[in-house]
Amino acid sequence: MSILIDETTKVLVQGFTGDKATFHAREMMAYGTQVVGGVTPGKGGAKHLDRPVFNTVKQAVRETGATASIIFVPAAFCADSIMEAADAGIRFIVTITDGIPAQDMMMVKRYLFRFPRERRTTLVGPNCAGVISPGKAMLGIMPGHIYIRGNVGLITRSGTLGYEAASQMKDLGIGITTSVGIGGDPINGSSFLDHLKLFEQDPETDAVMIIGEIGGPQEAEAALFAKENMSKPVIGYVAGLTAPKGRRMGHAGAIISAFGDTAAEKAEMMRSAGLTVAASAAELGSTVKATLATRPQRTTAAR
Repeated sequence: MSILIDETTKVLVQGFTGDKATFHAREMMAYGTQVVGGVTPGKGGAKHLDRPVFNTVKQAVRETGATASIIFVPAAFCADSIMEAADAGIRFIVTITDGIPAQDMMMVKRYLFRFPRERRTTLVGPNCAGVISPGKAMLGIMPGHIYIRGNVGLITRSGTLGYEAASQMKDLGIGITTSVGIGGDPINGSSFLDHLKLFEQDPETDAVMIIGEIGGPQEAEAALFAKENMSKPVIGYVAGLTAPKGRRMGHAGAIISAFGDTAAEKAEMMRSAGLTVAASAAELGSTVKATLATRPQRTTAAR
C-alpha cells in the first residue's frame, strides 16, 4: 500500500490554468495521476487539458468526487485556497507555493485544527516538492522517472536532496513506497513526526529515511519519536554541516537561532536516538543499502 496517495486518488489542481500548474498537471497526468479537474475563479465552465475548470473547490468536489488537491496559487492568496479546499471536504492537500507569509500559515494551522480529527485535512507543504508513490501517483513537481517502487519511505525538507536520495537508491536497485517533501518553511502543514507514524503503520515500508536541514526543532522531535515508537530502522541526514552558526540561509526555514539548530547538533541528536546517519549527501543511497542489509528479508507471502 501507499501512504497519502495511490492510483485511485482523485485530484484537483487549484490555480489550474496558470502556466506552472498547467506544466506540472500535464506531467502528473502523464505519470498516471487521476487529475479530475481544476479550480480557477472566473473560468468555471471551461475545459483545460481536457479537464473541467470550476470556480470553487466546493463545486469541483461535488462534480468530480475529488479527495485531494495540489495548489499552485500565488502566495498572497494561498491561505484562502488551502482553507477553501479544507472547507469543501478535501482530505489531502499539497501546497507547492513558496513565499507564503508565516502569519498566514499560522492562521491556516489554527483553521485546520477546528475540524474534528476524523475529517481533518492533511496538509503537505508549503514550499515543497510534493508527494509521489512510485508507479501509482504523483502530486508534485518532482521528476517521476528517478523513483522506482520499493520498500523505503522517504521524508524530506529539501526537494533537491529528496531527488538525490531517490536517484542514488534507484542506481542501487532500491525503491521507495512513498516520498514526502514536507517543505522548508518554518511553519508547515505536517512534520517528520506525522509521516513517520504513517510509515510505521505501512506494511510495505521496511525502513524510512528522513532528510533535514538547519533551523527548527523538527529533526530532534522526529529522532525522539523514532527512538520511542518506530520498530523500523530510520536513516537520517541533515544538510548544512558547513553553514555558519547564526546565519540565515536560502531556504525559508533554514535559520539558525538556538542550540540544537545546527546540522552537526541535529545529526548528533539523531545518533543518540539510535538513527543511522549518512555521513554526506553522496552517501544517502549507500547508507540506506547498508541499513537494509541488516534487516531480515521478507518472503513474497509476507508482503
